[in-house]
Amino acid sequence: MAQVLEFKLPDLGEGLTEAEIVRWLVQVGDVVAVDQPVVEVETAKAMVEVPCPYGGVVTARFGEEGTELPVGAPLLTVAVGAPASADDAEGGGSGNVLVGYGTSEAPARRRRVRPARPAPSASPAPREPVRPEPPVPAAADGRTAGAGEATALLDGPVPVISPLVRRLARENGLDLRELTGSGPDGLILRADVEYALRAAAARGRPAPPSPAPQAHPAPVPGGTRIPLRGIRGTVADKLSRSRREIPDATCWVDADATELMRARTAMNAAGGPKISLLALLARICTAALVRFPELNSTVDQEAREVVQFDQVHLGFAAQTERGLVVPVVRDAQARDAEGLTAEFARLTEAARTGTLTPGELTGGTFTLNNYGVFGVDGSTPIINHPEAAMLGVGRIVPKPWVHEGELAVRQVVQLSLTFDHRVCDGGTAGGFLRYVADCVEQPAVLLRTL
Repeated sequence: MAQVLEFKLPDLGEGLTEAEIVRWLVQVGDVVAVDQPVVEVETAKAMVEVPCPYGGVVTARFGEEGTELPVGAPLLTVAVGAPASADDAEGGGSGNVLVGYGTSEAPARRRRVRPARPAPSASPAPREPVRPEPPVPAAADGRTAGAGEATALLDGPVPVISPLVRRLARENGLDLRELTGSGPDGLILRADVEYALRAAAARGRPAPPSPAPQAHPAPVPGGTRIPLRGIRGTVADKLSRSRREIPDATCWVDADATELMRARTAMNAAGGPKISLLALLARICTAALVRFPELNSTVDQEAREVVQFDQVHLGFAAQTERGLVVPVVRDAQARDAEGLTAEFARLTEAARTGTLTPGELTGGTFTLNNYGVFGVDGSTPIINHPEAAMLGVGRIVPKPWVHEGELAVRQVVQLSLTFDHRVCDGGTAGGFLRYVADCVEQPAVLLRTL
């Protein structure tokens, strides 16, 4: 007899509270496999295809396209263990559609079956919550686990509902039972897994993540009320957490960028792909972080340790119609200027079209913020929590400058560094910023230190 299981909207990102249904990928009556994408949603971070942790027949969907649902709301119900079709029920097929099993051959097309009667849990009316058994996970080699393997992999309940979180932990060999979730009732979020992986890479052992703070909005007497939800709400929460937890300080310096601009012009005149100014600044940043690794780090408050990273996952601020996002260039220290230019262009286009994945928006270790595109000279940016520093770059404009003992008109830029004072003192921060300025003024400095 079929068991009807309810699949609820999981938390797909850092502190996700709601998501909008963009497109359903299945219909009522469709047969779905374990971890098959069933709906495309738009979160505060990106467009995401949500996989279902159950295999069986879809008996109901909740929410029309364009509807916004809170995390934990029902998405659909699946009849697990029902025959996939009338032929299968009569013995014409394998009929093995239980979670953890599969037919010997993949179906040639998506099949639909009409349920014998409406499932009781398909009604959106209030009811007792469905508490299904945990779905059978995949084995270490990526195939579907059998009954024996499922028992070994699930010795006890794990407080995680997102199939993406389970998959991320499985692919990196992380035991979810060793983590303490920062979500409601200890729920393990994607951010918890990524934090544990970063800490394990830096220290050789996983570290428990810090609990996520709760937002406490203050009432506004009258006036126009603009809901802080979606990307605005996510950014607001992250900036507030940064200000609460990080004792930041800022130092800045003016630099003569004339030679850097000339070098870029010469590189682009030589043919081949064009090199962006942002890519050159990123190369300077990664070289500076090799010399000053204290700024490529994070603070583990639970363990009272500073965790320094071996790789530079460079975030960069990108303004979009949906708000400010910070895509991340993985292993930026291993990319040349041409590779960085291509990756910046790809991620910027994805940000504009809203197709960035959560993985492309998380895991940064240092941020480069080019606010000069807004026509401003300087700023004291808020650190992108849980990172330890951010380099800000203002506009490059002609200004009077003393060059080689004489007054001249040069291309001048203001550079600012906001840093977590817990990871280093002002001498280290000043040394980093001075090295960046020297490379901007004399690009040959960078070549000598590579």
